[in-house]
Amino acid sequence: MPPKPVKLYGSPMSTCTRRVAMVFRELDVPYELVPIDFSKREHKAIAHMARQPFGQVPVIDDNGFLLYESRAIGRYLAAKHTPNTLVPPQSDLKAWARFEQAASIETANFDPYASGLAYERVFGPAKGESTDEKRVQTLLQTLDAKLDAYETILGNSTYLAGEEFTLADLFHLPYGAFVTERVGFDVLTDPKRPNVVRWWKAISSRPAWLAVKDGA
Repeated sequence: MPPKPVKLYGSPMSTCTRRVAMVFRELDVPYELVPIDFSKREHKAIAHMARQPFGQVPVIDDNGFLLYESRAIGRYLAAKHTPNTLVPPQSDLKAWARFEQAASIETANFDPYASGLAYERVFGPAKGESTDEKRVQTLLQTLDAKLDAYETILGNSTYLAGEEFTLADLFHLPYGAFVTERVGFDVLTDPKRPNVVRWWKAISSRPAWLAVKDGA
């Protein structure tokens, strides 16, 4: 009997849930979405807290093995389902190090500002909070400056870690799309950064992302 599909607990429109769903699709690995309804506070229910002690999504259940944090899940899936180019093997030490460098760039230099903009303009107001426009401008200016460095990096390689698309590029997609499409800032499509525009067009048109961009 084949193993059961991995269960993916999450909200279909959650940025981090879609990040994981895209990894599944890039690897052509089936998964079963188990919806968690935030409006009913199912993420804070006892059953879900037993899976994810912070009461967040996503979580995977791989035949009894529970794992949370979307980037950790992505690395796990890529390591389990080899061969693939989403993470270079550690046997190619320099390629692996470049991947880890690129993944750290996303975590430190992109996500805090893109997710901050999403919170200020969408998530916060949805909870009845007022948008702090001063913070929006600070976040936007900082992200714009960070993407100048991206322009330099992407002037020397097709993707952030080299010539292959990796998880480091993939990790940008949910919040990158949020900022450009939902919030409406052109930082990833600004013609003053042609290398960033070329890269963003390439990664945001991947079939795996198009399959999950409107729901995991």
